[in-house]
Amino acid sequence: MRILYVEDNDDLRENIGMLLEADDREVTSCASGEAALAAFEAGSFDVLVTDVSLPGLSGTDLARKILAKHPRQWIVMCSGYAFGQALNTLGPNVRSLSKPFMLEDMDKLLAEVSASVRG
Repeated sequence: MRILYVEDNDDLRENIGMLLEADDREVTSCASGEAALAAFEAGSFDVLVTDVSLPGLSGTDLARKILAKHPRQWIVMCSGYAFGQALNTLGPNVRSLSKPFMLEDMDKLLAEVSASVRG
């Protein structure tokens, strides 16, 4: 499974990026929404995992841009703030994780994505 991970905090991006990697996972990490959009357009990813609060292009705006072209794209939105009902309007394959999150919670979401992609 190919994961595009977006986090502007250097330490978090490096640490979580390493934790996301597994035998069946390939992770590409980006520091900004703009870099992630370019990487997404240049490659093929099964899931986008993004922080919501990014400088410049926010994680939410990044998700909207990707979903406009790929409405069934899997996306995991991560934030330290409550999502409310706005998340429900993005798409059927959009999920959320509240920060700080447990790695087990991320693994459960990625297992759901993997089963859907392979299924």
